[in-house]
Amino acid sequence: MADEISVLIVDDSALMRNLISRMVEATPGLVVAEKAMNGIFALQKIPRVNPDAIVLDLEMPEMNGIEFLKERKKQGFDIPVIILSSLARRGAEITMEALSLGASDFVLKPSGSVSEDVTSVKDSLTGMLLAYGAQYRRSKGKKVLSPSEYPKKEAVPHPDFSGTRPHAVPAKAPEPLRKPGQIEIIAIGISTGGPDALREVFAHIDADLKQPIVVVQHMPAGFTLEFARSLDRLCPLEVKEAEEGDLVKPGRILIAQGNKHLELEKKALATIAHLSDAPLVSGHRPSADVLFASVAKTYQNHALGVIMTGMGKDGAEHLGDIYREGGITLGQDEGSAVVYGMPRVAYEMGHVMEQVSLSNMAGKICSIAKQIR
Repeated sequence: MADEISVLIVDDSALMRNLISRMVEATPGLVVAEKAMNGIFALQKIPRVNPDAIVLDLEMPEMNGIEFLKERKKQGFDIPVIILSSLARRGAEITMEALSLGASDFVLKPSGSVSEDVTSVKDSLTGMLLAYGAQYRRSKGKKVLSPSEYPKKEAVPHPDFSGTRPHAVPAKAPEPLRKPGQIEIIAIGISTGGPDALREVFAHIDADLKQPIVVVQHMPAGFTLEFARSLDRLCPLEVKEAEEGDLVKPGRILIAQGNKHLELEKKALATIAHLSDAPLVSGHRPSADVLFASVAKTYQNHALGVIMTGMGKDGAEHLGDIYREGGITLGQDEGSAVVYGMPRVAYEMGHVMEQVSLSNMAGKICSIAKQIR
C-alpha cells in the first residue's frame, strides 16, 4: 500500500538484508521499499524509491555508514536513519558520530555482524521505524495510516504508533501538598527520539542557568559516556555521565549511566548522585520513574520534572510524585514528540501541568527555573 511507511534497508550481508526485510514486512504499517548492499547503491536508489525511513549498517565495503551519512547530508536528504550495527556495540564513539551526522537513533545487533539473533531486536527496530517514518511522512504532508487502515498482518500494532487517534484527555490532577517553591533541581525523563531532542534542548539552554539538571535517557550500557560527551560539545553547561558520588551542582548536567538507576541524596554540604543495580522499573534501568521518585523525595516542591518523547510509560507514574510534593511538571506535546508515549501517559494520568513543544522546551525550562517565588 502506497501509504505505508516504506523502508530502505542498507547492509552488506544478504542474510541480514533478508532477515530485516522479513521483520519489516511482518509489521503492520511498514513495507520494504528497496534493499542496498552499501552506501553507494543506497544513494542511487533513494531518488527512485523515495523511502520514509532507512535502516543502516555501519560496516560496509566501498561506502560505509559514516560515509553514507556525510554524503546524504551533502545531497540534502533528510530521511530518518536508524543505525543497526554490531559496530555500534564496539564503538560508542562511532555511533555518536553517526548521530551527530544526522542519524536519528540506533539499535544494537545482539551478536556478531551476521546473526539470526537480530530478530530479538525486532520490536525496538520496527517501533523506531514506525515512529520516525510517521514523523517524516507528516513533515512532507503525506498520509499516515491509522491501525484500522493497516493491511492485515499477524503482528499487533504498538499502541504508541497510530497515525490518527483521539487526543489525550487528562485525569483529575493530584492535590499538591504545598505550593511550588524556588526551583533547585531539574529532572528529565526521555527515551525514543531522545538523542535529537536533548541536542535541541541543551544547545539552547541558558548559559547562566543555576539549577543542576539530571537526565534519564534510555540507552544501553557503554554508550552514555560518549553521549554525554557529545552533548557537552554543544551545550553551554557542563554535561557528564553520572558517576557514583558525583556532586549535583549548579551548571552541571548529569546523564544517567546505561544499565544503572540514578538517585539523589541531599547531605549537609551537598547533594550527591547514587548509582544502583536494583531491578528494572517500568521495564528500564535507568528508569525515569526511579529518578523522579528520588527527586520528589529529596527536593519536594523545589523540583521541576520534565517528561519527553519515548515509547511506553516510564516516568509517567512518578512524575506525579513531583506534582504531589508541590513541584512543577512539564510534558512534551504530541506534535513535536517522535513517540508520544511516555508524555501521553503522564498527561492522561493528570501528572503534567503544561504541555510544551520541543522548540520551546529549553526556553520554558529556563523561564520556570529563574522565576523568584
